[in-house]
Amino acid sequence: MSAPDVERPTGSPPGAEPPGPRRIRPLMMRLHFYAGILVAPFILIAVVTGGLYAVAPALEQVAYRDQLHVEYTGPAQPVADQIRAAQEVRPDLTVSAVRPAPEEGDTTRILFTDPSLGESERLAVFVDPSTAQPVGELVVYGSSSALPMRTWISQLHRHLHLGEPGRIYSELAASWLWVVALGGVFLWWDRYRKARARDNGTARLLTVDRTSKGRNRTLNWHGAVGIWIAVGLVFLSATGLTWSKYAGENVSDLRTALSWTTPALDKTIGDAAPSSAGGHDGHGGGHQGHTDATVVDANVEHIDHVLAIAAENGASEAVEASIPADTATAFTVAETRQPWALAQDSVSVDGATGQVVDVLDFGAFPLMAKLTTWGIALHMGLLFGLLNQLALLALSVALVTVIVRGYVMWWRRRPTRGSDWAAGRPPLRGALRQVHPVAAVAVVAAAVAVGWFVPLLGWTLLGFLVIDALLGRRAGLR
Repeated sequence: MSAPDVERPTGSPPGAEPPGPRRIRPLMMRLHFYAGILVAPFILIAVVTGGLYAVAPALEQVAYRDQLHVEYTGPAQPVADQIRAAQEVRPDLTVSAVRPAPEEGDTTRILFTDPSLGESERLAVFVDPSTAQPVGELVVYGSSSALPMRTWISQLHRHLHLGEPGRIYSELAASWLWVVALGGVFLWWDRYRKARARDNGTARLLTVDRTSKGRNRTLNWHGAVGIWIAVGLVFLSATGLTWSKYAGENVSDLRTALSWTTPALDKTIGDAAPSSAGGHDGHGGGHQGHTDATVVDANVEHIDHVLAIAAENGASEAVEASIPADTATAFTVAETRQPWALAQDSVSVDGATGQVVDVLDFGAFPLMAKLTTWGIALHMGLLFGLLNQLALLALSVALVTVIVRGYVMWWRRRPTRGSDWAAGRPPLRGALRQVHPVAAVAVVAAAVAVGWFVPLLGWTLLGFLVIDALLGRRAGLR
């Protein structure tokens, strides 16, 4: 849950059950409260923009229908002819890759390197495969070849269009999301356990008590919905951190140390120095690498043969084929992420001789590399198509309601007399002192370890503690 589960302050109301000195609940209450109050705004922004991004693939199918789809009028022309048609439209640029039309009625996407574009951006010319006639051009981004609408939403989600400094907001949200989610689960389960013992088993864990009123009803919705979405929130937090700046580096180092990285495809022809590790040896041939526009044009002539060879070696679904700009690099034909496609194989081929340089079979990936690939696709809303996107959108809407209800509960806890600017009361201080000393040491050690691995979580937690201590000191002096 991503907003403060602010139940009554521990031990404050008459008749409340005071916690034992060794219980962890007061500590979880205070952590959940401060994380919800101070970090929830960042989470709220991330979840709203993430919900938009989840449905962006479906939206771009409508917004760019004229570029993506054409009326099927007959068999596709050779891919080389389609590339040449695109080159006539943009003779000023160098073609770098092609995505042949995956189905009848789809366009072929010819990708050009454009020095005027930003990092990871390419210019795509869309070609009717039946007529080899260009139908439009757009800037695409990243390995998913996102179109402008999805790119804009993606960058809003990642860094609010503020560049690298803006990534801190999204990393902060991802760093704390799993903490408030798991903390909320613990608090709601503990509350349910007590209520079940008190009410002879009639308490609710996964459903809302519609007979409750006021703040209790809000708390019921906050807790029950939070329980339902907790697993999804932890998943989004874990996968989101893989893209982050600081924690992401630690995740990459951990994957490397545990051999969880994705294997690389060897693209080097002959006896040139290999550019990446591969599972198959390149054939000999003494190629001398050099870059020239004529080399690209010559390689375009081989593209249909290369695609046929790649299909025979496993890369047979929707693919992107790179067109090398030198004679020492092989063509790379890689299956792209498609709905319900759990495996993406890739093949490198020497266009001049037709020999396979390397094959990267997704089935041979380490398990953790597969899980990482699937997790990223699931986070992006690509793994299961429209169903995946709608599920992410529903998760986003549910999380927004949890956050809003958390703030509503906080507002209802404000003093009704005194300053008009009074805020809701936090749980009482001294929570860590109520925990058994051994457990307290374990909590501190775990916080240090997690804070080191997820730096923004660690630094902000330290900031919370300093501010809380200063406020406590100020209250003591008064």
